[in-house]
Amino acid sequence: MREVFATADPRHDELVASARAASVPVRRVTDRAAASLSETVTPQGLVAVCDVPATTVAEALAGRPPLVAVLVGIADPGNAGTVVRVADAAGAGAVVFAGDTVDAYNGKAVRASTGSLFHLPVARDRDVPAVFAACREAGLRLVGADGYAADDLDAAEADLAAPTAWVFGSEAHGLSEDVTAQLDATLRVPLYGRAESLNLATAAAVCLYASARAQHRGARG
Repeated sequence: MREVFATADPRHDELVASARAASVPVRRVTDRAAASLSETVTPQGLVAVCDVPATTVAEALAGRPPLVAVLVGIADPGNAGTVVRVADAAGAGAVVFAGDTVDAYNGKAVRASTGSLFHLPVARDRDVPAVFAACREAGLRLVGADGYAADDLDAAEADLAAPTAWVFGSEAHGLSEDVTAQLDATLRVPLYGRAESLNLATAAAVCLYASARAQHRGARG
């Protein structure tokens, strides 16, 4: 944290005191100034300037987590941030942003993660094949979420207990053929009703929780 801008709202006193105790400069600003610094419609009157964490893919996978989410080509920051939140809730050990995916620290993505961005390692590498190679090196099986896959989650339930890196593509275009050709498997979420598809965050939740449930069952067994 480099600097803090805070209004005179007494709700900020504890955080301001903590910042000053850590030798972080605190600037008192008006409500109008705080609003101009913030991206939100209803700012809370507290803005901090921070360095962006520089976590590498190797660092994120160093502990050989059994469940990882890999985002490829996702442009919408709200979707990306929500997948980070879902991955955190499902107990994933890391999230990797690969290729031309939106910045994990985009303001909307940060808000959509609702704090989960700070709970688990989040790494970024534009080299998709290098990300996949690092996942395999960490002992992960690469499984893509693909609405057109021949097999579904139910059919592959026995395989989901293995360490898995789930690969998710953009909501509009999904995973390209070039990406799916590099994966170990692709699976679709079975649709039992008349909905044509699921949005990205919902599909990610179903997939990640399917793996988490299978892995926890395997650990208990």
